Amino acid sequence: MSNGGSPSMNTIHRSNWAPTALMLSCAVLAASLTTLATWANPARMKSTPATDEAAIRATNLAWYKAYNSGDGASVAALYADDAVTGPFGAPAVRGKSAILQYFLKDAAAFAATGYSDSDGSASDLEISRDIAWQWGTYKIVDKSGAVAATGKYLSVLQRRGGKWLIIRDIYNFDTSADGPLWTPR
Repeated sequence: MSNGGSPSMNTIHRSNWAPTALMLSCAVLAASLTTLATWANPARMKSTPATDEAAIRATNLAWYKAYNSGDGASVAALYADDAVTGPFGAPAVRGKSAILQYFLKDAAAFAATGYSDSDGSASDLEISRDIAWQWGTYKIVDKSGAVAATGKYLSVLQRRGGKWLIIRDIYNFDTSADGPLWTPR
């Protein structure tokens, strides 16, 4: 020490700087790790436009398969907890629990008719990061393969936990008529 026992300016400067530099370095490191964790999400890293499109189309096919077999629980499993669906001839159904109850009844009633629901020929799909929408057509055929009805749908999906889930959808028929397909459930 110089100046009669008092610390030098160099010592004071270094001692005040060290905690500030350490805190600044820790803050930069924490921000960098948070950013890295957000962008280096394993689900996102494995994702490509082609794999996302395939996963979304697989979700759509799983919906038809479960619905046609009367498996309302499997249909509802494709929806997010806070999803909303707008079925034909019925009020909007909000939340996974309500969607489950709706499809337990509706899918079973549809399967009992003997008809089959399938994706139509038109389908548009757009993906932007963790959200996607799909617009398409569908057709309902009887056991002989004759088309009984056609319609359209719009679904919005979101990637949550690495899985594409339906968060909103609505569907309706192209025409109205009498019969088991058009009866609100």
